[in-house]
Amino acid sequence: MNNSFLMVPAVLAIAAAPMIQAAPSTTVKAAFSRFKTAFIEAYWKQNPESAVAAGYYKYADRLPIPDDAERRRSLAFAGTWLQKLKAFDESALDVQDRIDLRLIRNQLESERWETRVFRAYQWDPSSHNVARTFGLLLGTEYAPLEARLRTVAKRLPRVAPYYAAAKAAIKSPTREHTQLAILQNKGALGVFGEGFLKQVEGSKLSDAEKVQLRTEAAKAKAAIQGYITHLEGLDKALQAKGGRSFRIGKELFEQSFAYSIQADCTAEELYRRALTEKEKLHARMADLAVQLWPKYFGTEPMPAGRLELIGRMVDRLSQKHVPAEGFVAEVKRQIPLLESWVREHDLLELDPTKPLVVRETPEYMRGVAGASISAPGPYDPKANTYYNVTPLEGTAAQKESYLREYNDYTLQVLNIHEAVPGHYVQLLHANKSPSLVKALFGNGAMVEGWAVYSERMMLESGYGGNTPEMWLMYSKWNLRVVCNAILDYSVHVLGMGEAKAMELLLREAFQQDSEAREKWHRAQVTSVQLSSYFAGYAAIYDLREQLKAKQGDRFDLKRFHEEFLGYGSAPVKFIQELMLPKR
Repeated sequence: MNNSFLMVPAVLAIAAAPMIQAAPSTTVKAAFSRFKTAFIEAYWKQNPESAVAAGYYKYADRLPIPDDAERRRSLAFAGTWLQKLKAFDESALDVQDRIDLRLIRNQLESERWETRVFRAYQWDPSSHNVARTFGLLLGTEYAPLEARLRTVAKRLPRVAPYYAAAKAAIKSPTREHTQLAILQNKGALGVFGEGFLKQVEGSKLSDAEKVQLRTEAAKAKAAIQGYITHLEGLDKALQAKGGRSFRIGKELFEQSFAYSIQADCTAEELYRRALTEKEKLHARMADLAVQLWPKYFGTEPMPAGRLELIGRMVDRLSQKHVPAEGFVAEVKRQIPLLESWVREHDLLELDPTKPLVVRETPEYMRGVAGASISAPGPYDPKANTYYNVTPLEGTAAQKESYLREYNDYTLQVLNIHEAVPGHYVQLLHANKSPSLVKALFGNGAMVEGWAVYSERMMLESGYGGNTPEMWLMYSKWNLRVVCNAILDYSVHVLGMGEAKAMELLLREAFQQDSEAREKWHRAQVTSVQLSSYFAGYAAIYDLREQLKAKQGDRFDLKRFHEEFLGYGSAPVKFIQELMLPKR
């Protein structure tokens, strides 16, 4: 697909787009409020899959086909609304609306860039998968089962043309993304499996409706299987002849970083800061290892090398972990303990009416991360938030390696990150934001950054007993965040290979083999996302320290947390404008 072909509809749409001008009797704020309402509704109509993820089901019966026509419509939509945005003078808006305008503009410009320049739909077969939205519709009780099944029935006939378009779109796939797509689409088959059929049979639908659903589901599964078979053929060809590199290169990496991270630095600048932070962490960890050495190794001579010293101590502490069969149960046990700590130490307001459900990661979501959060959007805030934990699989040695990575110390940090007061709590606060734009078009670096910041904040409050063991293992965990950014940039921009990546992760980040190999795989099938953790964390920590210096004795940690989270999931640099205005 060429750019000039795609740009024509967008240009036509721009020319036809009416300018929004506030009438003399209305205020700029009121005009912009009407604009936001109209934009969000139009956005959901154009992007029904994103709407369902946000808990908005008005257009849930639509399944867009990933073909050239749909991409032209998407570009035309972006062009139209970007032109409408120009009617508003940023300087005439208050700071809250100014940030909303920037978020909308970034969302549209980034989507246009992804279609015109990045073009993942051509080389990343895993970007084509129908399972997520079908899974949400079937598993979220936003309406009676029968209504949800009728919505699914309207979408099912579109699955076959969806995958036909997906096959046609793939031009130069990477082998890594092809293999990921095979894994995840095999998981997608389960969405229409036994559980789905039980839902159909147990519903109050008519016999004719049930027959239709079973028939269309069988066709959908056949279409998914056909895509899998097609990808397996591609994989064999790629194995024999090679294919496109998964590395996106410096230019695309910096562009993607600018759109997705929205930081006050470039990707290269973040990478260099991460290198400096790695050195600081190594020094801190060495001091803790020296302090702990006599307790665990007695009079045995300490290794002369700093990394060897830290590694020995980390290995010893990593031996403390739950048995494989008790892993998920231990995750569940810790959640209420974390909630109690947050309340007792007055760190943040929690909402006991919004449930957190720990579950096994659905198969169609596996292959990227071992733990994650699936949170409802602001339209359906009463729906469950799911803490997805991937079951331990593989050999006994592989399970032991995983358990040593998520040992008695770091498993607690993982649960802080994913659940309390990390992602689960932050996203609940985001849903309450008075700005729907900030809640809906949030910034991944802010979301991940808050989760990483919350780890440090909890330990600073005394969680874990302030023991050198806990601080050493937390530092090891924090080193992982720093090395994520180093790995991300090194792999995609500097051409780092597997051997050097494993050296970084195993020797300098002290990760277990299972974690290091999973991270290497993740660096291959994602780009920039691994940088978001350190980018967001560093920005939040910097903001907190600036406010502490500015406010002195008046600084209140809980008030900082509440105000920070009250701005939805806006980029930290925008929140800083609100919390630390320049005077």
